[in-house]
Amino acid sequence: MDPVSQHRSTYEAVLRLHDAPFVTERPAMFSPAAAAQDVGNTRGTYGRFAQLLLPEEYTDWVDESTAHVRSCYIGDWTSLHKVKVHGPHALAFLSRLGMRDLSRFETGQIKHHVQLDENGWVASEGVLCRLGRDEFLYTAGSCDWLLWQLGQGSWDAAATDISPDVFIFGVQGPASLATLEKLTGDDLGDIAFSRSRMSAVDGVPVRVLRTGISGELGYELHGPTAHANAIWTAVVASGQHVGIRQLGFRAQPVQHIEAGIATNGLDYLPASILTPGAPRQFRKGVPTGSFVPTGGVTDYFRKPGELGWGFRKGVPDRDFIGRDALARDAESGVPARRLVGLRWSAQDVAAVLTSLLTGTEPPDQMELPRGRGPHFDQVLVSGEPVGVATGRTVSPTLRAMISLCVLDPAHTTPGTEVVVLWGRPGTPQREIRATVTALPFKADNRRLDP
Repeated sequence: MDPVSQHRSTYEAVLRLHDAPFVTERPAMFSPAAAAQDVGNTRGTYGRFAQLLLPEEYTDWVDESTAHVRSCYIGDWTSLHKVKVHGPHALAFLSRLGMRDLSRFETGQIKHHVQLDENGWVASEGVLCRLGRDEFLYTAGSCDWLLWQLGQGSWDAAATDISPDVFIFGVQGPASLATLEKLTGDDLGDIAFSRSRMSAVDGVPVRVLRTGISGELGYELHGPTAHANAIWTAVVASGQHVGIRQLGFRAQPVQHIEAGIATNGLDYLPASILTPGAPRQFRKGVPTGSFVPTGGVTDYFRKPGELGWGFRKGVPDRDFIGRDALARDAESGVPARRLVGLRWSAQDVAAVLTSLLTGTEPPDQMELPRGRGPHFDQVLVSGEPVGVATGRTVSPTLRAMISLCVLDPAHTTPGTEVVVLWGRPGTPQREIRATVTALPFKADNRRLDP
């Protein structure tokens, strides 16, 4: 089968998975803070984040994309799925479901919860917060895999979907702590990285979580949606003295790539889409780009080690879904691909962006700062495929086009020159030179003392 036909065949297979009988597509709606956000949304444009419509831009995406480095921003992540897991077996279930050790999990602590299928592919991942002895909150792009797995066993535990009841606002950047302390009137400097505690805004209880999605000092606010408009407005007012920005949907993804964070459904597809009867999670669109899968849809899946989420001291003996598959991988001795960054040639990128002004047939254009759906590009060395690039993003902070890349280990040394093949099969493709770089792209300031 030729590459174009193979590409089309795999896309059609992904579409069929998305059209399975268990798919329920929720209609789009506005954020619970929509009225407050509308004040700053002078352009009146919206982008869809899961089921919510969010303002595309408030000032402009370039200005907003640097706020987490210059001052701070407030952004809306209410679209994330939020499920409470509670009951005597809650901790045992979550320990079996995820690959991380939860034996030392303090109340108020936050952990990255990576969930695998039996083949060791990443099925879901998100943030797990311990609220009490037998109560946990999991937030992710989708909690469907968790809910489905809970129903497969006889656990003395239950799950409650609280998504409609709770907003999630990100406040990230060096001025985030000053903004939130002015907002709450509370000394929040005692919240260590990956910890949380309760506070209040004008008498409304909120949970403050110290997180690091921007690679800078940063926090999340979780609170009741009935007060979302008032609290959004109050955060903006509290941050005026430090130059806070409201972060539009268009600028949201830039910081993730700068920080070297792969996103489920964009930088890889969740393996749950192949489990019979399991939910397909959330719709992100059909993959585009130059990458031509040879092994079917599983070529879009990733093992945790390929995304920087592997174990430093080898696969542990404790039981979790996918453990045996990871152990077999380790015993095989075959080196796994690694997640690195790529810095794309400014000259080659400019040639693509200006191709509409020339007489030659133009290649696929580059949406700025990043494409909306999953996009996978073939990476070559001496004409041979050695990896797959995702998350191509313009970073105004770095003044560069950057991307993530899952790369064969022989080529992961920083400074190595590779080529990204740009353009779908059957279209005028361009070779773009790129340089391998370590992740994150900029200094990791998440854990610095505020």
